[in-house]
Amino acid sequence: MKYRQRIKDLRQDADLNQTQVAQILFTSQKVYSRYETGESKMPIHHLITLCEYYNVSADYLLGFTDTPKPLPKK
Repeated sequence: MKYRQRIKDLRQDADLNQTQVAQILFTSQKVYSRYETGESKMPIHHLITLCEYYNVSADYLLGFTDTPKPLPKK
């Protein structure tokens, strides 16, 4: 799945480690690591949180587009 590489790339581009992203998601580093390796599926609330944190669309994060469009203003 393309999203595994996307979340890893976004994390690294932001100079974050897995533990820091896990804290943003209110989960453990081990759980987050499983998202990156594909051992576990990411729940929708974590997907939303990462989209908001990185300011990218879910389509980009999930690999449906290669254009990281910013989220619309609320």
